[in-house]
Order: sequence, then structure tokens, then C-alpha cells
Amino acid sequence: MSTETPTNAALFERAQRVIPGGVNSPVRAFKAVGGTPRFIARAQGPYIFDAEGTRYIDYIGSWGPMILGHGDPAVLDAVQKAALDGFSFGAPTEREIELAEEILKLVPSMDQVRLVSSGTEAAMSAIRLARGATGRNKIVKFEGCYHGHADALLVKAGSGLATFGNPTSAGVPAEVVQHTLVLEYNHLTQLEEAFKLHGAELACVMIEPIAGNMNFVRASAPFMKRLRELCTQHGALLVFDEVMTGFRVALGGAQSLFAKLIPGFEPDMSVFGKVIGGGMPLAAFGAKRAVMAQLAPLGPVYQAGTLSGNPVATACGLATLKQIQKPGFFEALSASTRQLVDGLTAAAREAGVPFVGDCEGGMFGFFFTNALPQNYATVMATDKERFNCFFHGMLDRGVYLAPALYEAGFVSAAHSADDLAATLAAARQAFRAL
Repeated sequence: MSTETPTNAALFERAQRVIPGGVNSPVRAFKAVGGTPRFIARAQGPYIFDAEGTRYIDYIGSWGPMILGHGDPAVLDAVQKAALDGFSFGAPTEREIELAEEILKLVPSMDQVRLVSSGTEAAMSAIRLARGATGRNKIVKFEGCYHGHADALLVKAGSGLATFGNPTSAGVPAEVVQHTLVLEYNHLTQLEEAFKLHGAELACVMIEPIAGNMNFVRASAPFMKRLRELCTQHGALLVFDEVMTGFRVALGGAQSLFAKLIPGFEPDMSVFGKVIGGGMPLAAFGAKRAVMAQLAPLGPVYQAGTLSGNPVATACGLATLKQIQKPGFFEALSASTRQLVDGLTAAAREAGVPFVGDCEGGMFGFFFTNALPQNYATVMATDKERFNCFFHGMLDRGVYLAPALYEAGFVSAAHSADDLAATLAAARQAFRAL
């Protein structure tokens, strides 16, 4: 590394010579909002610091995992101790068992989990397991829900319910997505029709119970209740993608919220990531024992990973899960997030700017429109240009929001009342500038 302090612009130019687009995940490139991405040098608590030394109040939190803030002392201690014992063994460890036990204690819909390294890997493996367990090929996903970049999930809707999806990425053969049906989120009539046409052929339905990749959009309770009934009636597995919502919107994930609204509600399979790794590469998928018994080495569905259950990652995740179970943790986190969203809404109203927001636990979202969107089409109809101007207005004032209209935001336990006040002061100025 050079002894001179590099600029973000210089680093971006250098990165583009050796990394496609200058980034290792597309949204980081700021293409949606324009401008130069910030290259982060370090983080502490609720703050990140870029290569130029500028401090930002961080509402991305590594896209969700940093629920305790950056560098939580208990987590840091656990990771340092684990690293001293070894980075990776490619063999079982006791800590894998401890983390699995902790997850299962908090999520009663599952009897067993398999640890993997990323949300994409977990979602991909869950679909393979669903197909193996049911002996069926077809799957349903919803427009605007993102489940990682596995081929079968990079799909846009077909021309009607009788047709299946088309690839949204080059390099995905049409044959790979011919069994993926894409429906509109929260569209009850369409859901009914899809099961009427294809119910007997469906292996699973995968859904984000609160979508975080079209910003923040909730599945309605009537929609979820009917989805559960239809999956049960037709023998399809209901798969909850809780990579983002798991241990973030509530201690038991979004499924615990729906269980309060719908008596006896449970998904058949769940996918987790982000918070369960505490910022390290770790994810998981799980279900009842009969489904998980189909997985190798017990059953015929193959899945493997060299770094699955990594000893440093499991230490990080386990320490994080211990911290968030402390009495009052989620009540305090929810209150902070609600204060932020209510404050942003009030500031926009004062400035005469159309604006709505929503939140649950430590996850939030907002839109420049007059009513909360219920699906991808209504999200796409919101004011993108106004969002982009607001994003840069906040960035210039030291507040780091997601650099795209389509991404949810995250509050951590490290965000103080002063951080929230500073954020809202910046927002009032940014709204006035709109």
C-alpha cells in the first residue's frame, strides 16, 4: 500500500483496471445513483471511514449483518480467539454444533440446518433440496425478490401464467429457467391462478417475507396466509428467504411476526445469512428432519462446501446471536429504527416532498411517493431521480445510505440518539434542497 492517502476517485480508476467495473458486487459501483463510490478503509460502531478519512453514519451495515455495529467488543474477542486456533480445518468443529443449536433454538420451524458460506449458496441449495424432497421440478418466485445469483433464480416474468420465466442475465440458458414461474408480490388472484395451473408440478415457492431488494416491501398477512394454504394443499414446500430479515426484523425472524398474525403459521424451509455470520461469510438453510434427511450424506441430494462452518465465521456468528438475545435488545433497536423513519417522514412533510417509509426491527425503507408500494411495479413507479438527489445530499452531509432505490437500509444497536439526530438534521437540509 502507498504511504500517500489515496482519493476515492484514484482508487476507483485503479480498481477498474483490474476488477470488472471496479467493484466485486455491482451495486457498489454507484451506477444507479451516479458519482464515485466511497472506498472504505475502516469502521467502528455506527460509522464507516473512507480512504480520504471522511466519516459517515452507516445505514448499510454491510447490507445487514452488522446489527451490533462495527467492531463490537464481544464479537471481536470471539473472532480473535478463534483465529488463534486456526482459520480453516475442512473438518467438523464443536462450534458448528453450537451455532446450529442456537439458530434452531430461535427458529422452531426447523429441526436441522446445514451451514454454508453465502446467501446465494443457501438459496440455491434449498431449491435443490426442495426438488429432491418432492420429486418435482417447477418453482415459483416473486418479481422484485432477490435470492442470490444462482441461474434458476435470475428470472423475469413470462408473458402470462401459462408461461415460465426468461433469464435476466446473459449466460443463463433459457432451458435453465424454464421451470421457474415469476409472480407479482402480494397479488392474491394471480397466486390462486398459478396454483390452479401448476400446483401439482411445483416443488416449492420461495419468497422474501419482507422484501429487501425492492427496498422495503411487506408481504400482506392475507397473501401469506393463502400462500401457506395453497402450498399445503398442493404439496409444494414454502421456502422463506430470511437472508436479510432473519434475526434482523425480530429475534425469530420475519416468520415469527407472521406466526403472531396467522395461527400455527410456519414455512417448510428457511434460508438465513447476514446476521448469523455477524459480518463473516456464513449462511444456512434448514427444515424439518424428514426434509433435511434427503441431504447428503444421508440422502440423494448433494451439497458440499470447503469453507462451510468455517471456525472463525461460526465464532463471529455465535457471538453475535448471543448479544442480540439480551433483554430489551430488539425493543431498543426497533425504537431507534422507528424514530429514524418517523423523523425522515416528518422532515419530508415539512419540505413538501412526497415520501413514505416503513420499518421492522432494525430494517427500514423509504420511497419518494405518496403510498407504500406493495409490489415491484409500484416500486419502479416511484421517483428515482429524487431518490438519487437525496442520496447524494445525505452522502455530502456524512450519511451513508444504500446507493440504489431498490435496497433496504439497516440500523444497528450502536446508532445513538445523537447519530439519529445528526441524520435527521442532514435529511432536513437534503429535503429542502430537493
